[in-house]
Amino acid sequence: MASIVCIIGAISSKLAGKLGIPTLLTFILIGILMGSDGFGKIYFDNYHLVQTIGIIALSYILFMGGLSVEIKQIKPVFFKGLSLATIGVFITAILTGYIAHKFLNLGLKECFLLGAIISSTDAAAVFSVLRSKNISLKNNLKPLFHFALCL
Repeated sequence: MASIVCIIGAISSKLAGKLGIPTLLTFILIGILMGSDGFGKIYFDNYHLVQTIGIIALSYILFMGGLSVEIKQIKPVFFKGLSLATIGVFITAILTGYIAHKFLNLGLKECFLLGAIISSTDAAAVFSVLRSKNISLKNNLKPLFHFALCL
């Protein structure tokens, strides 16, 4: 069953790249469909393993993002990146939480948790879409986003 999931993941990754859809979104959808409530009926409850894999993957992503930017590129965008990583993320979290509360009829805690999750991953999602469309950022935008993502 694991090999089938891997094959589906590889095929969907290539298809998502051609369609301009973030690969992460396709993997989430595959996980939902293959899970115990979906078509695959795969039951998995090892939350500690998932947490460990998630922490390792996040560490790798942040580490590689930090390695791809040189210090001399960060100096001119330091304060802009710092404000984007703090004030920008805070505003995005508040707005997302408020809008989710208005439209999803959920409690405030759940909505602001959703806002916090979305706001902290927005730069990674932007980079994924830009990479899939072969769009390069000009001037200081690339180091600015990399620096803000690493913070």
